[in-house]
Amino acid sequence: MSGEALERLSENLTKVEALSQRLIDVMSNKKGHNAALNGPDQELFSKAATAYWAEAVENPAKILEHQLAFWAQSVTQFVQVQQSLTRGGSEPEKDESTKDQRFANPMWDTNPYFNLVKRQYLVNSQAIEQAVADVKDLSGLEKRRLTHFSKQIVDMMAPTNFLATNPDALEKAVQTEGQSLIDGLENLVTDLEANDGELVVRLADESAFELGVNIATTPGEVVFRNSILELIQYTPTTETVHTTPLIIFPPWINKFYILDLKKQNSLIKWITEQGYTLFVVSWVNPDESSKDIGIEDYIQDGFLTAIDVVKEISGQKQVNCVGYCIAGTTLSMTLSLLKQRGDKSIKSATLFTALTDFSDQGEFTPFLQDDFIDGIRAEVAEKGFLPSYIMARTFSYLRANDLVYAPAIRNYMLGESPPAFDLLYWNGDGSNLPGKMALQYLRSLCQNNEFAEGGFDLFGTTLRLSDVDVPLCAIACETDHIAAWKDSFRGVQQMGSKNKTFIMTQSGHIAGIVNPPSRNKYGHFTNTDMTLDANSWQAGAKFHEGSWWPRWEKWLSKRSGKQIPARIPGDSGYKPLCPAPGTYVSVKANH
Repeated sequence: MSGEALERLSENLTKVEALSQRLIDVMSNKKGHNAALNGPDQELFSKAATAYWAEAVENPAKILEHQLAFWAQSVTQFVQVQQSLTRGGSEPEKDESTKDQRFANPMWDTNPYFNLVKRQYLVNSQAIEQAVADVKDLSGLEKRRLTHFSKQIVDMMAPTNFLATNPDALEKAVQTEGQSLIDGLENLVTDLEANDGELVVRLADESAFELGVNIATTPGEVVFRNSILELIQYTPTTETVHTTPLIIFPPWINKFYILDLKKQNSLIKWITEQGYTLFVVSWVNPDESSKDIGIEDYIQDGFLTAIDVVKEISGQKQVNCVGYCIAGTTLSMTLSLLKQRGDKSIKSATLFTALTDFSDQGEFTPFLQDDFIDGIRAEVAEKGFLPSYIMARTFSYLRANDLVYAPAIRNYMLGESPPAFDLLYWNGDGSNLPGKMALQYLRSLCQNNEFAEGGFDLFGTTLRLSDVDVPLCAIACETDHIAAWKDSFRGVQQMGSKNKTFIMTQSGHIAGIVNPPSRNKYGHFTNTDMTLDANSWQAGAKFHEGSWWPRWEKWLSKRSGKQIPARIPGDSGYKPLCPAPGTYVSVKANH
């Protein structure tokens, strides 16, 4: 590096002082959250350590065998690096044991220093994994939690997450004369300032999108509003529509426009093109005033109110409904309530990636225990709501390397701007959860599985999964880590509907649902025998190329009546209040 370049590098590094002051300021004013949400109760690690040392006393040969193997690998790698250096820095032996994209830079193999760092990290990771596997005298639940959180520690300690051991970051710092480090620190401080001192890694360029302009652009009007929702009626694109209107209830954990990102992949736009009068709910973003809003309020002021309004607008006695994720869970509870009341307002129901039987908590098991939920209870008691970033962080750490560390390295070490990616923009545009509702969901549904086992008491009655008896179509996603398809399948099996259709689409929680026919990317599976266990159902399922959307629409059309002249928003007693996507969707989450 020339003297001039070194001088510019030095000048750039002095800029760190100003940024450091901003960092100090934002961290000193950090609002924070309950400490119990940062990790499991320390009792878990104490019990694990006690169990490990008890095993060492009872079976020292086994522990010593593993330790000797670890020492041997470490010493061997050190010797290989020494030999490489004495040969004048020739390439060390390449490690072909991993396809890990974190180590894609050739220097992890060609440079003795980075090669040793990488290989030792992998050996350390294996040693920790083996140590956890060897721990006995823990319950299955404790072992599962220990495995999860030990993996979190291993992922966090990856050498790629530290500047001194990340060749990509070091190379770019030299190439840019330190500007990448300045830009990265600026990105870090900006993210902290935007979230009151909480580190929420930006996944997308927020300046690249504007609701109603280049995202969530399908034409429509808000035709009803109350304290919990805005109801959007979309403008028809066909001269005639089916008699029976369709209502989509999206999850209130996220915002509805995941179904209307852009024209090419908008399910909302596609449905209007198939000839339906479509209504979509946009939920309010809760704040401290929402403390006492519970599931019963979402059912009464959300589901039941929207259904009544749509019936009035359309002049129909029945509607078809879609519930996505948690809204699918709640739609099922609403169906149980209507069954008990003798109300036949819902003609058919479609569930997108919805869980109704929580007997297997899947990858969320580590977080659905008393120590975490007690922490959430304390958090909502103080704030009145559960901040969106806490839920988002939980989801992200299920895929930490992809959703936390990789974007953090890109933003903060390499100093790059997040990409202009609509899906990631939506992912970062979260919603808070009302305090009462969050605890009801976590305690009564997730922990106690009351809806599927014994019943969920609400509205002076007991809601049961077996009460759901309308024609039903359930869509689940093969690699969904949020609502595992087998768990969704198990819940549908317990419903009382005589007419059940179950479709398993390829891909995950979002990509499996947002899968337009034009993309021709992911296929789907069907099997009409709902008496089988999940594995047998899958083994006997027929695979179909392409999107599940047309198959579902064919199912829906049979339950949607004849064709009539298209309904225009505002042609009833409910006049337009504002254009889609409405006002509630633009409210950002509080912290």
